[in-house]
Amino acid sequence: MKKWMIVPVVAIFSVSSLAAVAFGTDDADIEEAEESDELRLGIDVLLEDRIDELEDKNVGLITNPTGVDQELNSIVDLLYEHDDVDLVSMFGPEHGVRGDAQAGDDVDKYIDERTGLPVYSLYGDTEKPTPEMLEDVDVLLFDIQDVGARFYTYIYTMAYAMEAAGENDVEMMVLDRPNPIGGLDVEGPVLDPDYSSFVGLYPIPLQHGMTVGELAGLFNEEFELDADLTVMEMEGWERQMKYDETDLEWVLPSPNMPTFDTSIVYPGTTLIEGTNISEGRGTAKPFELIGAPFIDGTALAEELNALDLPGVQFRAAYFTPMFSKHEGELSGGIEIHVQDEVAYEPLKTGLHIVKTIHDNYPEDFEFDEFFDNLMGNSWVREEIENGTSVEEITDMWQDDLEDFNQTRIDHLLYFDGVAGITALVEDFEEQGAFASDEAARELLTHMTAVERFEQQGEMARVVEHMEGFYHLLENQQENEQVSDEAYQALTAEVDDFMEQWQ
Repeated sequence: MKKWMIVPVVAIFSVSSLAAVAFGTDDADIEEAEESDELRLGIDVLLEDRIDELEDKNVGLITNPTGVDQELNSIVDLLYEHDDVDLVSMFGPEHGVRGDAQAGDDVDKYIDERTGLPVYSLYGDTEKPTPEMLEDVDVLLFDIQDVGARFYTYIYTMAYAMEAAGENDVEMMVLDRPNPIGGLDVEGPVLDPDYSSFVGLYPIPLQHGMTVGELAGLFNEEFELDADLTVMEMEGWERQMKYDETDLEWVLPSPNMPTFDTSIVYPGTTLIEGTNISEGRGTAKPFELIGAPFIDGTALAEELNALDLPGVQFRAAYFTPMFSKHEGELSGGIEIHVQDEVAYEPLKTGLHIVKTIHDNYPEDFEFDEFFDNLMGNSWVREEIENGTSVEEITDMWQDDLEDFNQTRIDHLLYFDGVAGITALVEDFEEQGAFASDEAARELLTHMTAVERFEQQGEMARVVEHMEGFYHLLENQQENEQVSDEAYQALTAEVDDFMEQWQ
C-alpha cells in the first residue's frame, strides 16, 4: 500500500512570506493549513476516521506499553472498550504487553488481569504466531514504537506476524508511528543473510531510516511475506523530524530505553553488547554509560575527545551496574553527551568507542559472537582486529548501502514532494528573477517531468532527474539567467529535498 504525499504543506511554507503575496494567502488560510499538518499517529487515524475497517471482525492485538494514543490512553483499553471492536486476544513482543520483562526474559501465555483476554508471547520459544493462536482472529493489529535500529526486535515480531497472517488468511494492519531518530539517515552495513537472527532478520542496514509502516511494506514486497497488509499512515510527520520535535510524550519502548536521548546513541553503543564491556545496563543511563573495571575513564574520555567526532563530547565516568555485565563492580569508562543531534553519527561513534577500547586494552577486551549478529557480518570485527581505521571500514559498506537506498525509496510513505520546488520557481518567475521567460520555462518543464515520475511512485527516477535540475540551475547562474537570490533559494530547497534520499 503506497500513498505518496504529493503536496506537503511544509515544502510550500518554507517560503511562506513570499507565497502569501504570490498566491493571495491570508493568515486564516495559513492557520488552517498549519492545523491540518498536526501530527496524528496511526492509532488516532484508525480510531477517529477508519474504525469501520474493524467492524464485524475479531481483532488480535500485538502491542506493548508504547501502544498509546496522543493522550496516553492504552490501545488495549481503547479497543477493548470500543463498542464497534471485538478484541479477542493479545500478543506480546520482547518485554511483554505490559513491558514488565527484562531483555532476553521469556514470557509465557497468560490471562490479562484487566481484560480477561489471553496473551500470547511472541518472544523466546515462539516468535511467530501459530495457527492455533490465530484460529479466532480475522485481523491482526500491530501497534508498537520502534527506535530505528536493525537489531531492535519489535520489527521482526511484526515481520513474523505478517508471515503468519499471510499463511492463515488473516488480515494484517500496522498502525504507524514515527522513527524517533528521524527518517533521513541511513547508515551501516547491510546485513549478510548468513547472519540472520532475531536481532537482524533481513538484509537492511543497521540504521534504516524508516517507520514501522514503511518497513512493513518493504518486508512484505521485497521478502515475499504475502500478507494482506494495510498500513494506517500517520498525518503530519516529516522525515527530518526526531521524536523531540513532536508533541509526543516518550513512553519506554523497553526497560533499557528510558529516554529519547537513549535512542539517539542506541544504534552505535548497542555494539558494546557484543563485547565484555558494560553498555550501561543496570545503571540509570543504559547505552549512554560505557565501561568496565579495567578501564581508565579519564584516559578513555581524553582519547575519544581528541578524535573530534561530530556532535558529541565524552565525559569520564565511574559507575557500578546493579545487574548485567560487571554487576556490583566499580567500572571506569565514559558518558556520552550528544550536543548536536543533526551532526552526531551514532554508528561511527560506536565503532570508534569499540576500536579505541580494543586498541588500548588488548589483554582485557574481548569480542563475543553476538557482536557479529549485531553487526550483521563478521568482517567488521575482523577489520577492527586487523587495525583498519573506522573511516576505511565505513567506506567498505557504501556500495551495499547505495543499493539498499534504491530499494528503500520505493517503500517510503512520507516525504516532501517536488511541488514546493515548482511553486518556488513560479514565485521567482513572477518576481522577475529570471533574465528571460525561456529560463523559467526550462526549469518548469523539467519539473513537470519530475512530478509525473513522483506521481507514478518512480522515486529513483525522481532523484535522477532532480540531479539534472541542479545542472540546469548551475548553467543558468553561470550564464546570468537567474538572480543570485533565486539561485541560492532554489538550491537550498533542492538540497533539502535530496537529503531525504541520501
